[in-house]
Amino acid sequence: METIPLELQKRDVYGKKTKSLRREGVTPAHVFGHGVKSQALQGATTEIERVIAHAGKSRLIGLKIDGEKRARSVIVREVQRKPSSGLLYHVDFYQVRTKEKMTVEVPVHITGEAPALENTANKLEIELPELTVECLPTQLPSRLDVDISGLTGPNDAIRVKDLSLADGISVHNDPELVVVKIAVERKRGPEVEEAPAEEGEAVAAAETAGESEVEESSAASDD
Repeated sequence: METIPLELQKRDVYGKKTKSLRREGVTPAHVFGHGVKSQALQGATTEIERVIAHAGKSRLIGLKIDGEKRARSVIVREVQRKPSSGLLYHVDFYQVRTKEKMTVEVPVHITGEAPALENTANKLEIELPELTVECLPTQLPSRLDVDISGLTGPNDAIRVKDLSLADGISVHNDPELVVVKIAVERKRGPEVEEAPAEEGEAVAAAETAGESEVEESSAASDD
């Protein structure tokens, strides 16, 4: 599988001082892994954003650290952003071992056209937008294609056990779980406009008063 290249530099600025890096268009980062010493890094925000957009959390990145001869195989482990603006705040990269299986979340990608969707009353529902996959880093798929061309009618579904996977790739999700299905869109009937509570109470009071007057009039005539 082709890796996405990324070049970062070693970082010697920590804590609150990293604010100055962000003002200069530089994002702090860390790389760590099983048996790997954690290392503080930094890189151009625009370049890191580009790599994150293409790699997500399921594609291998060839991380070249300034001063090192060989690139490291890493994946994006965590992305932190400033809530108010979405500004990239910090990125963690996890270094993988090429001969050691790993478990990651891989996005589901819909392919084909479902005959059932020719009926406008039907709609496609994606129950599992991501699946938990285990495989070697070199076999890691960027996405899992789910062909819906076999869905012909309402309630048709594709389950985890129905997926076609390449050799060496396994899915940890329950085999019986539905990945995608055809659902029938229920049409809502005309809504009956209800009178406001206060108005309803007033009407009830008026009706009660009317009944009382009728009873008194009837009693007077009896007298």
